[in-house]
Amino acid sequence: MNVNESRMKYISTRGNSPAKTFTEILLGGLAPDGGLYLPESYPQFSATDLAAMRAMSYPELAFTVLSRFATDIPASDLRAIVNKTYTAAVYGNGRGDSDFSQITPLRTLDSGLHILELSNGPTLAFKDMAMQLLGNLFEYALSKANAELNILGATSGDTGSAAEYAMRGKRGIRVFMLSPNGKMSSFQRAQMYSLQDPNIFNIAIDGMFDDAQDMVKAVSNDHAFKEKYRIGTVNSINWARVSAQIVYYFKGYFAATQSNDEQVAFSVPSGNFGNICAGHIARMMGLPIGQLILATNENDVLDEFFRTGVYRPRDTQHTYETSSPSMDISKASNFERFMFDLVGRDAKKLCELWRKMETDGAFDIKGTPYREALPSFGFVSGKSVHADRLKTIRALWKEYGVMVDTHTADGIKVGLEQRRPGLPLICLETALPAKFEETIREALGCEPERPAAFVGIEKLPQRVQVMATDVEKLKAYIAANV
Repeated sequence: MNVNESRMKYISTRGNSPAKTFTEILLGGLAPDGGLYLPESYPQFSATDLAAMRAMSYPELAFTVLSRFATDIPASDLRAIVNKTYTAAVYGNGRGDSDFSQITPLRTLDSGLHILELSNGPTLAFKDMAMQLLGNLFEYALSKANAELNILGATSGDTGSAAEYAMRGKRGIRVFMLSPNGKMSSFQRAQMYSLQDPNIFNIAIDGMFDDAQDMVKAVSNDHAFKEKYRIGTVNSINWARVSAQIVYYFKGYFAATQSNDEQVAFSVPSGNFGNICAGHIARMMGLPIGQLILATNENDVLDEFFRTGVYRPRDTQHTYETSSPSMDISKASNFERFMFDLVGRDAKKLCELWRKMETDGAFDIKGTPYREALPSFGFVSGKSVHADRLKTIRALWKEYGVMVDTHTADGIKVGLEQRRPGLPLICLETALPAKFEETIREALGCEPERPAAFVGIEKLPQRVQVMATDVEKLKAYIAANV
């Protein structure tokens, strides 16, 4: 393959930060101007490249994709990190009938209907796919610099546990994870709060996920505090997270097709737009994706945008608590990365739209060239509500004997509605149903199976600090614990 030997540089969506390398942005999160980092240009995979990649194992595929982005990490080091991350031992916590050597096995339900298993990692959620890599990348970069890092993150359910399990016991790393107090499932809370590792700090915020995310951004934008306390992030605003997620789109595509002449549709449950943003980038890099189907729950801000061209984030009071809680988000951070591409990478135009959103509460691209260009990016969208989730869970169990979690049910429901005839549909799995027992009981009248390691997890002692949505109190807490 013709791997570009020159170093890939990363620019901010807001256009007012210097270009940096992969390792320079790895530990940082937001750019200094408040924007998100993206490659100056997306690396391209030719038909010849795709043909060579089709038979690759997951670690080989991950190295091939990530080596185009992490051009300042020596190839031998990057390969070692990837090989350490993507093993059957790490991704073996899920179902007994899965082929863990595939890391992300494709489960075929029917001709042209597939689920890409992404939830066989340590915390039973797709976030493990990127977070385990991030933990090893962080450890590598910090050891090279003989430095420490204090990770500040926000979670609506699965990012937090995935980050904590990836970072626990890592040298030179502490994790401060914000979550909405009482808004996650009991399993999700227990998975995070029962960790007793001294480098893990759980903070339950009296608010919604968007409040926690705003607090993380506020701390990240206090550059003096960020530098003094060496603040980094593991949320999907971190580019390394997104780049790791790109890999499984390639893996899913190759598993569902016979030839690189075929197109597929990916259906993706979406809250913060990170997962589907990785699909958008995979498509921009040359992966033959015919449709990117975005599925929301009752918090349908993103669905509204792709249907109407209006982006109207909601406040906390108008963000609903649902049975797919990891998507209870009304301000999608990664959406900024897509909008940057949609407006032709014009940072000035992007900032203008964001200013309008901040002053007027929304922006509207109707009647602009951007609205006309939107269909060319392959996105369609739809919404799924609680009754839809129950119906989908029941139908899959009855027809295929397959149990899915609530978020995956959202993705399947919308995917079946929106896919083009003739396109194979690959639904991205979000988590194992064991994480959402209450809704599974409501839908099926039975308990979802749990991996043995998680039986009785809710009964373990929990360690969590409850806090008001106060940025200064958060800073004081961090300062007191580093």
